[in-house]
Amino acid sequence: MLDKQNIGTICILILPIVALVVIAEMIDVRLFSRIATILLINLILVLGLQIFTGNSGILSFAHIGFMGVGAYTTAVLTMPAQMKSMALPDLYMILKSVEIDPILGIIAGGAVAAIVAAIISYPLMRLSDAAAVITSFAVLVIMHTVMVHWSAVTNGPRTLFGIVSATDLKTAAISAIIAVITALWFKESRTGILLRATRDDLVASGAIGAHITHLRWKAFILSALYAGIGGGLWAHFITSFSPNAFYLRETFVILGMLVIGGAATVSGAVFGTFAVTAAFEGLRSFENMINAAQILTRPVVGLTEIVLACAMIGILILKPGGIIETSEIGELPPWNKLFGQKIKLKGDL
Repeated sequence: MLDKQNIGTICILILPIVALVVIAEMIDVRLFSRIATILLINLILVLGLQIFTGNSGILSFAHIGFMGVGAYTTAVLTMPAQMKSMALPDLYMILKSVEIDPILGIIAGGAVAAIVAAIISYPLMRLSDAAAVITSFAVLVIMHTVMVHWSAVTNGPRTLFGIVSATDLKTAAISAIIAVITALWFKESRTGILLRATRDDLVASGAIGAHITHLRWKAFILSALYAGIGGGLWAHFITSFSPNAFYLRETFVILGMLVIGGAATVSGAVFGTFAVTAAFEGLRSFENMINAAQILTRPVVGLTEIVLACAMIGILILKPGGIIETSEIGELPPWNKLFGQKIKLKGDL
């Protein structure tokens, strides 16, 4: 069953994405387009984290590791053969001549990330609370270590260069819109509803037949798929990166966006991404202005990270569920009156 509130939520959440593209096209400022593209890629990553963490109640630190899997997969599959000989001289012979379209490479990156998640995560889905969080952090450390030392594929700790530039604002926007719709669909699906039941009460959900491990596993795979696709889009936008791009700093930023916006809702993930990005860019400009004016004897460094950390602490104290805690934006006044009636699609009959 599909109700008007969900349709309304989708429309409202897509609106700022479309507005962002329209504004970027109107003002035609390269810096704004770059910030908007990164914002939309981060939105895909945050939505992927929300699919697992928001519905299961288990915090996952491994998410950015799967972003790295997607980025390196699409880089290896799409780089021209001549560039591979320079950037990855020790690459396996079977991969040296492979060169596919970047869009297919991004999809392949998401698929490989999902497969890796499916292989390594099933035993881990039996864990809960602190054990699950610590284990997910251990997975991130393992994945980062592999990326740093697998020189044949990743160029080791050095920067991998020569990736084809293929991600533009419109590509990122279309991907983000699909990500929003899919995340809300998953939340309202039978799997999503049962998964949230396990989050709220493990014993009661198990009593009604919910297979807790299997439900978490499916959500984790979908979450990794999002991360891999986001990593592929990011790789084809940045075109050069090292394993450090997929470690603690990016993890902290993506977690901050989800926590501030509200982990339990898709609306919270979207709001948090836009709000934190706006705050980040404003603080970065303020920091650069202070340094350029030489107001202080020493340059100001790390102001954005400190403010984000303080914001996370404040949100967790005042509103532990985030800005949009439990209800999607289409269920909130005044939208609930406009989208209050349920409708059925042919496929639901």
